[in-house]
Order: sequence, then structure tokens, then C-alpha cells
Amino acid sequence: MSEIHERPFEINTLTREEAYQLADVTKTRPQYGALTPKWLTRFIEFKALEAGIYRVNKVVEGDAPLDALCTNDPRKVEIPQGRVPYQRKPREYQLAGISTIINVDTRVSDVYSSPYDQASEQISLAIESLKERQESQIINSDDYGLLKNAVDSQRVQTLNGAPTPDDLDELISKVWKEPSFFLAHPRAIAAFARECTYRGVPPVTAAIHGGNFILWRGIPIIPTDKLMVDGLKNPKSKSGKTNILLIRTGENKRGVIGLYQAGVPGEQSRGLSVRFRGIDDNGTASYLLSLYCSAAILADDAIGVLEDVEVGEYHEYK
Repeated sequence: MSEIHERPFEINTLTREEAYQLADVTKTRPQYGALTPKWLTRFIEFKALEAGIYRVNKVVEGDAPLDALCTNDPRKVEIPQGRVPYQRKPREYQLAGISTIINVDTRVSDVYSSPYDQASEQISLAIESLKERQESQIINSDDYGLLKNAVDSQRVQTLNGAPTPDDLDELISKVWKEPSFFLAHPRAIAAFARECTYRGVPPVTAAIHGGNFILWRGIPIIPTDKLMVDGLKNPKSKSGKTNILLIRTGENKRGVIGLYQAGVPGEQSRGLSVRFRGIDDNGTASYLLSLYCSAAILADDAIGVLEDVEVGEYHEYK
């Protein structure tokens, strides 16, 4: 009996590798993994400045700063006299500048700018990077950062480390005049949600400014990785400590406000300037990007800080 040798079935057709040479590849814009939604700068109220300086004039407060007559006795007609004293040396905030320079080889941008313009994409990514730094500075700046400028009387400690409903209620007692939002690292928000679930009081959610946020006592809890855990934006360990802020925003509410310079040359958005610096002898185009910003706390009770928040507590459910 003769052996039958089977040959693999082959079709002489166009291969994927050959077809790839004629295909139009659909491309994305450059994806910058470090970008965040930057919710803080969306929720906080901003004030435009004309000359880069913002003076916070305060009244010297006391238990009864001004006496007044309150009676229906016609014999008491002497109305108290007085004045409301102003703070002699009010604090002045000066805008800080965040700047960078972007260089683009014109030979590269001339040839490789379809479908996306290379200079525009470079500038766009740089702008987002500056805005990331702006949010970080509003929270962590040694000069005007919210964490450093919160007064001691507005700071509270967690009861047992993990952020509980009781802890956030204590924070509300510090910022009870129209609080606007909590601000916390995503890990801290997750830790708080676990504590609520463990106690049988899971928080509700709401859609605000195009995002979905959990609420506590009707106040949204806004995420930011700029409130770091053990000094890190993205900690690898399951445990770690951070802070949670409660903020009242708005100038009319004597709250926290962001500051920016209005009408800067080359203005692209709030306080952001992009200016073309020219092309050098080597054909390199240069762009200067500057973002002018600061923040002010108009009253001590406009911000509260929950300190030493442990993010690594977990529970076993039966």
C-alpha cells in the first residue's frame, strides 16, 4: 500500500504585511498618561487681577466688635457709637509664574504635520502640563497653597485613622457656612466609601460639571492626585496617609478663590499665555508658555483640613 503524502492547503493571496503598505492608519493625538481632569480648577471660583496683586482687607474681629441698641423702651434713646476697625497690615497675594519653552524643528513640522500639526500638539501637551502644575501649586505651594495656609483651629485629626462619616461631619462643623466641596486623593475617597459601606450608609452620587461624584451631606467629594499619599501621587503600597480638605469657594462668600492675570499678551485661556519667540539660524521654532496663578483664603473658616487620613483600611464582610 503506497503512502499518501498530504500537502498543506495553500492559497496564493495578498498577505497582511503587503496590504499594510497601502493602508491608511488611523492615528490618535499624542496621549499624555500623566494628565488628570483637574477638577479643582473647575470647582473653585477665580478672580481676574489687573496688576498681579490681590490684597485681602480684613476686619479686626472680636466677640462683639460693634455695640448696638436693640430696645422698644422709649426712655432708652442713647445709641451706642463706635467703628469697625480694619486690619492694619492686610496680606497681599502676588501672582506666581509657571513657565516653559517648547522648541520645534521647522523641518520636522513642515514635513510631518498631517493629520496633526506638530507644533500645535507640542503646545497643547505643554499647556496641559502647566495646568497640572497649577493645580498642584494651589494645593501645595509653600507660599499660597491651601494646605500650608489653613489655620491650626481649622485642622482636625481622624478618630481612628481611616476617614469615617464622623470625621467628615467634624470637618463640616469647621466649614459650616455654605461649604462647597471636599477635596481628596482618589485613594482617600475609596477609603471613605469603604467606611460608609461598612456602616451601612453608602453615599449617593451626583453629576456635576460633567463628572460623577459621591456626596456626603449633599457636598461633593472631588478627586485630585495632588493631595498626595505619603508624598506620592500614585503610591504603590496599600497603606499610607493623606489629607482631606473641605472648601468654601467664592469671593462673595468670603471663601477660597483662585487668582489669575487678565489680558496677558498671547492669552489662550485664563491666565495662560503662548508667545512665539522666533526661529533661530538652525530652523528651530521656539514658543514661550506662561501661566500666572495664585490662590487666596479670604476667611479662616473657608477651609478645613482632616489630617492623617489612612487609606489602607479594609473590612471583612460576613
